[in-house]
Amino acid sequence: MPSKNIEKIDKTKKIVILFSLIFLCLTILMISVFRTITENRHLPSLKGEKSELAVRGDIVSSDNFKIASSKKLYKASIDTRYLDPAKRELFLNLFSIYSNTDYKELENRLIEGEKNPGNLILSYGINSRSAKNLKELAFKLIQLDVFKSRQVNGNKILRGLTISESGEKRTFSYEDTLTPVVGYISKFESEAGKTKVNGIKGLERNYNKVLNQTKDGVLQGDRDVLSYISFDKNSVIRKRIDGATLNLNIPLKLQKNIEMTLDSYKQKLTADEIIVAVMESRTGKVITMASSNRFNPEQIKKEDIPSLNVNAIEYQFEPGSVIKPLSISLAIDKNLVKKNENFPAYNSGGGRNSAGEYPKGAYKIGRFTIKDDHQFTKNYLSLDDIVMFSSNIGTLQIAQRLTGPEFFEGMKRFGFTRKTGIDLPYEKKGVMPKIWQFSAGDKDKKDNVFKATVSFGQGMTSTFIQLLKAYTVFNNDGNMITPHIVSHLTYDNTKYKPYDDKPEKIVSKQTADLMKKLLVRTVEEGTGRAARIEGLEIGGKTGTAQIARGGKYLKKYISSFIGFVNDEKGNSYTIGVTVMNPNSTGKYWYYYYASWSAVPVFKEIVQNLVKLNYLTPKEGIISTEVMPKEGTFLEKE
Repeated sequence: MPSKNIEKIDKTKKIVILFSLIFLCLTILMISVFRTITENRHLPSLKGEKSELAVRGDIVSSDNFKIASSKKLYKASIDTRYLDPAKRELFLNLFSIYSNTDYKELENRLIEGEKNPGNLILSYGINSRSAKNLKELAFKLIQLDVFKSRQVNGNKILRGLTISESGEKRTFSYEDTLTPVVGYISKFESEAGKTKVNGIKGLERNYNKVLNQTKDGVLQGDRDVLSYISFDKNSVIRKRIDGATLNLNIPLKLQKNIEMTLDSYKQKLTADEIIVAVMESRTGKVITMASSNRFNPEQIKKEDIPSLNVNAIEYQFEPGSVIKPLSISLAIDKNLVKKNENFPAYNSGGGRNSAGEYPKGAYKIGRFTIKDDHQFTKNYLSLDDIVMFSSNIGTLQIAQRLTGPEFFEGMKRFGFTRKTGIDLPYEKKGVMPKIWQFSAGDKDKKDNVFKATVSFGQGMTSTFIQLLKAYTVFNNDGNMITPHIVSHLTYDNTKYKPYDDKPEKIVSKQTADLMKKLLVRTVEEGTGRAARIEGLEIGGKTGTAQIARGGKYLKKYISSFIGFVNDEKGNSYTIGVTVMNPNSTGKYWYYYYASWSAVPVFKEIVQNLVKLNYLTPKEGIISTEVMPKEGTFLEKE
């Protein structure tokens, strides 16, 4: 074959081979591009998102002090596989300084973490300030090459010190102040793995839902070359909204002042507990609710367990003589008591003593004999005498004029066996005989022992807050108002009122005014004389009742004084004091009488209100009266 033909064939082969190679390369390139397009790629996202944790709402006093608040917590973590062993000690030293963590503790934690290489949490519970410092440290550590990058799935990845939100911590800035009313909390882990809290008792429990009504903040946008989120018209920005703030009616200064008073009297009276509440008579605003038995919600101890309940609303007891003005008012309101009417004292069974007093009255109902504690110098009692000197016999005679249904429904109207509606959880209602028990003997006009005993506060139970609410009737034109601790809620800069404060008409204004005058006379001349303060209108009623347990009365007592105080400027408060089991033995055995325990506390509470400008006595005079000399006695209640 001629050489020219051979050269031509070789050239053709070379061209075919060249084109085949080019085609093969193009095919491989196209396949590669196709696979790149269709397969998942591990490329850094151009979109970024950052969330900001919202926290539980605050509880704030009326004078703007945070009683309870939540603070964000952070955690610090690293991936031990990225830490350069050569710069391990440098990392430990810097982190220890910035986080205020013990070096040895940190080193031990790292040694344990390196046994299972991967993510290691170095510290929980970091506060906001330390978190800010540690974020600055994280940037410096990258500059110092403390962490080295690694190849992962063909990509070069660098992971350094990470500071992230881990949850929240509930703090009670004033420790035991306003406990047990403020309540306490427990922790839980949210679905997002954050530490959150729930209220267990008190205000924390009652308003738990709105306190935890949070919305985390969100930032969404494109990332720049340094992985920071840049903002433009397409970015999404949602602000963080914390839970609702509870704005209280209670000022911190007054609350602390009252609690100090209770601490002093608890020691003096050797009482189990003293409870006090002060409430605006016309609005229902509770400006203090205090107990001598308190605890630190952040450090609850075993001995604190009996103090965790709000006994002002949860403890049920026989109230005693403080009920008398209520049962008498029911009869007055139905025109069953005549003006200037007198009632037999049932005390003519013997002669007078040296003071001109007849023996204590005794009234028989069936197999029961009911007695008076006070000895009178006469055989017939006026309405004033009955209220001022707390006559059981006079009170029960008035109560018998009501039918069973009238008495039962009247007591229910005053709030007994009903919840008051105060904004606290686990409120008890108390117990009272049934309507048919009160009605026994109605047809035959016979005395009823249930009406008799309940009329002076025995054979029934109530709570402290029920008594306080009932007494607003006498200082509010016959209207009863619901007590409220929270003034309003603030959520997302908007105020909300969480309740309706419409008053409830219980008795006529005329009846309320008459009983108000009798209660004022009780303080001026009767069993409440130790509560007098010149320049102020003060009224109230004492009550001393034995504690019943297992169907028997113990030699332990509950002493109460429920009343009101008004000044000429229109300030008007209903105040309750209850002393649980004051001393009833030894030298000061008489402390169990309300006139020696609850009344002095009441008076000091009023004096505190004067000092803090909640009340202004006429002409600025504060009474210089003191309690009677130890060992002398006021009338028993």
